[in-house]
Amino acid sequence: MAPELPGVFAWLAPILDSYGYLAVFGFLFIESFGAPVPGQTMLMAAGVFAGAGRLNVIGIAVLGFLAAVAGDNVGYLIGHFGGRRLVLRFGRYIFITEKRLAKAEDFFARHGGKIVGIARFIEGLRQLNGVVAGIAGMPWRRFLAFNALGAAVWVAVWTSFGYVAGGHLGEIYERFSRYQILVLVVIGGLILAVVAHRLWRWQRHSFIATRSGR
Repeated sequence: MAPELPGVFAWLAPILDSYGYLAVFGFLFIESFGAPVPGQTMLMAAGVFAGAGRLNVIGIAVLGFLAAVAGDNVGYLIGHFGGRRLVLRFGRYIFITEKRLAKAEDFFARHGGKIVGIARFIEGLRQLNGVVAGIAGMPWRRFLAFNALGAAVWVAVWTSFGYVAGGHLGEIYERFSRYQILVLVVIGGLILAVVAHRLWRWQRHSFIATRSGR
């Protein structure tokens, strides 16, 4: 029997019960290149199902990560090769309006490439992350690195959240949302710390290699 999902999550129960992992992958993949699909909500609901023994939490995390990265890269390709004109021409069918795109572009322009790492935690930018990066001409390898890191953290956070919260998901999520900005700052700081540490190690190794070659 499928676990009961509270409030706004309730309608996802029959979908997860019927399609399981396929539903998780589909929702996250489609959301990741602009469609207004509740991927984050699905991820939390799937976590509840995993906590009830209906799905495997590792399976959800792996599929969720692959779907998020794949979807974002589809968005990147659309933005990179199609440009703003193509996105606006066909994006209207999935509710990508000029206003919505301009808002995401403005945010991206103000914060630069580093925003890719935490974009998944920002409603609106999560769905247009790859598209905007492609339009902006961000190098693909750089985008992929930050995007994969952000997707891994995002999937881990919300899958674990649903898994631990269980039947109290609705109530806890409502309270958690009040501190979302603080959570974003902490997560963003952690991501930047990891990236900075890796850059420092790379520069250190390069310096040592240069000194050794003299």
